[in-house]
Amino acid sequence: MFQIEIGESGTVVAEGRLDAAQAPRAQEFLDEIQGECVLDLGKVDYISSAGLGVLLRTHKRLMGSGQGLKLVNVRSHINDIFMYSGFDKLFEIEIAE
Repeated sequence: MFQIEIGESGTVVAEGRLDAAQAPRAQEFLDEIQGECVLDLGKVDYISSAGLGVLLRTHKRLMGSGQGLKLVNVRSHINDIFMYSGFDKLFEIEIAE
């Protein structure tokens, strides 16, 4: 199961598995975001290459307007995926405590 919504503080909150089956829904949601976007991944259990693609496309689109995608509450096993893929060099990432 995957959920994505705007949280109380205006942060985008994702939960569950961001895999190929959920990537289109996540992309559709994130395509509506304008300006800087903070994405809370604290409740994301898994992210596939399709999910990474969603984040990359969103980041590139936002960078076109001088903004970007910031990832917060990133759990260590998700951060490992970002490190192995080199995405840790593309995104501003805050690791979960």
